[in-house]
Amino acid sequence: MAAEPFLIPDVDQRFVAVLGLARSGLVAAQALRASDARVWAWDDDGAARGRAAVAGLRLVDLVHADWNAPDFLLLSPGIPHTHPQPHPVAALAKDHGKPIIGDIELLLRAQPDAAYVGVTGTNGKSTTTALIGHVLKRAGKRVETGGNIGEPALALAPLGGDGCYVLELSSYQLELTPSLACRVAVLLNITPDHLDRHGGMPGYIEAKAKIFAGDDPHRAAIIGIDDPHCRAMRDRLAASGHPRIVPISVETRAAGGVHVADGNLIDDLDGNATPVAELARFVALPGPHNWQNAAAAYATARLLGVAPATIAQATESFPGLAHRQQRIAERDGVLYVNDSKATNGEAASKALACYDGIYWIVGGLPKEGGLDATRTLWSRVRRAFLIGEAADRFADELGDAVPHEHCGTLAVAVAAAAAAAQRDGGGVVLFSPACASFDQFRNFEERGEAFRAAVVEELGPVAEASA
Repeated sequence: MAAEPFLIPDVDQRFVAVLGLARSGLVAAQALRASDARVWAWDDDGAARGRAAVAGLRLVDLVHADWNAPDFLLLSPGIPHTHPQPHPVAALAKDHGKPIIGDIELLLRAQPDAAYVGVTGTNGKSTTTALIGHVLKRAGKRVETGGNIGEPALALAPLGGDGCYVLELSSYQLELTPSLACRVAVLLNITPDHLDRHGGMPGYIEAKAKIFAGDDPHRAAIIGIDDPHCRAMRDRLAASGHPRIVPISVETRAAGGVHVADGNLIDDLDGNATPVAELARFVALPGPHNWQNAAAAYATARLLGVAPATIAQATESFPGLAHRQQRIAERDGVLYVNDSKATNGEAASKALACYDGIYWIVGGLPKEGGLDATRTLWSRVRRAFLIGEAADRFADELGDAVPHEHCGTLAVAVAAAAAAAQRDGGGVVLFSPACASFDQFRNFEERGEAFRAAVVEELGPVAEASA
């Protein structure tokens, strides 16, 4: 937890049930206990319960608890409470009329005077969140960055009224944060994802729409307008009288917002359509999807009072994020890129669009849509190397369009891809799996580190590729 722990208001001696004791849930339970709440903690995983017991938390099997006692349920966002069916504990909480909230809600209650920037979208939200935090810190502002990226919300430092929390917010987290009111709310894009958890596309869109909750007359909504769902959201906000809507685009002019034209970032917030930065200078942000991230971060910082030149300079110094088109090594004309965060086809398509001569390592636990979003980019792929549960399905999808081979594991795929690229005189070994990681790894971070380790095993000690 943070050196100066949060104190959660209005929980003194109240019973709070906490379900899910992974990193964010454990931190939240400890913060509640430090605030003198009477915490009942539980996790379906025995190892997580063991860690909680070592931390001194009281373990209570919430399926068999007296649900007349808790005042609310603090739920980890990965646990379903509606679709495809609620976890039994969530169902019990609902049956007894107990509110279900997440740790972001507790942060809002603990730090009501701080400013909040919320970032959501199907793809790009981690990079955009980190970039906004980087720019604001370079501008001298007091900033904490976390939520669905990095530190759990209640492990961040208390900031007070002169600080700003920049939070990546997943659709799961948005559903559990009823008091959310962002000074600047960012919606990058919407494409199909997590549909089972939201009962279909309409439910997913409604979850994303919660980023714009609140009635602060000074609030601003930044919306990417390059997909139809977000354009409809912009029109919906405009019809509702939202005080300020700032469009961003990499495809067309965004009047009153920020867009991309002729290789430049264009600031039209004041109606002047002024070029403010050459995108080629943002070396850690390749490709149109990252230009959208840069546009969102630029618009956010401008709305928070940062000068254009300061934003541009800070963006140039942004190092990028691990597992997001992370350049691992370059040797003998072969570049090795770790894009483990690409957990769906849409995300993988963003990476494929940035390179030619690709030796594509792809597969894992498949998601709805498979490789559909990547089809128009298959001409860039020289050969695909298939891993994980998706291998047979992806082999059928690729068919005769892309030469491919079954590799099974990531280490085998790296060796095969490296050999093919070297044999052909160079190219890009791109690990962009277009799948979840849970068939072979605990998370995408572990998967990305496994890719790095396999590259090191293949090449020997390597220097980090230059950005």
